[in-house]
Amino acid sequence: MLPTTSRHTAAGGLASRDAARHTAGAKRYKYLRRLLHFRQMDFDFALWQMLYLFTSPQRVYRNFHYRKQTKDQWARDDPAFLVLLSVWLCVSTVGFGLVLDMGFVETLKLLLWVVFIDCIGVGLLISTLMWFITNKYLLKQPGPDFDVEWGYAFDVHLNAFYPLLVILHFLQLFFINHIVVINSDWFLGYFVGNTLWLVAIGYYLYITFLGYNALPFLKNTVVLLYPFALLALLYFLSVSLGWNFTRGLCWFYQYRVR
Repeated sequence: MLPTTSRHTAAGGLASRDAARHTAGAKRYKYLRRLLHFRQMDFDFALWQMLYLFTSPQRVYRNFHYRKQTKDQWARDDPAFLVLLSVWLCVSTVGFGLVLDMGFVETLKLLLWVVFIDCIGVGLLISTLMWFITNKYLLKQPGPDFDVEWGYAFDVHLNAFYPLLVILHFLQLFFINHIVVINSDWFLGYFVGNTLWLVAIGYYLYITFLGYNALPFLKNTVVLLYPFALLALLYFLSVSLGWNFTRGLCWFYQYRVR
């Protein structure tokens, strides 16, 4: 009886330690700790993900399935993607400062606004909202083993935010004052500018849908595609009425740094 009890006790101890390693706090600590160790980050793989988010985002989420099978978590455990996204955000924001003829201090203020409010603040808000909605209304079978990780909801937001960032914060820079001047009142300008907004937000909605549709324990994820109808309506109204979203963004950025 003693060896059997000992084996059961040892097995119980291993199980409890394994469970402790997979708690939300343990995962968060591991993720934040790796932020301080660049050599442990896989930047090549993060770049691969960024490329395929444009060309084949389904392949990115198949990798999330693989991570769940091998590491028992849906969310990323490597912050390399977040680091590269931050670099993109800083470079594109400096580009906006140059295009809008901002000084050094104004560009720095804009950078702080964009990083801490637009990216981190809004990202935390959207991720928490989607985490709550999916766990509250879209679960097939509520239970401890069937829930959306908050970290995964944040990863879905980052995945969807990256194409939007590249289109609106980088590609659009070349059209604001050059090629087709979209920061103006003429038809071709706001048509091209608003079309870029349509594509960018469409990417965001579609990649968000793919992220939650990839989870086998969620139902009715097609509802996440319904905002496309509102997006299309808003686009046609903006082109018909001469609304210029890019001009509004430029004005907003300049107003922020006054």
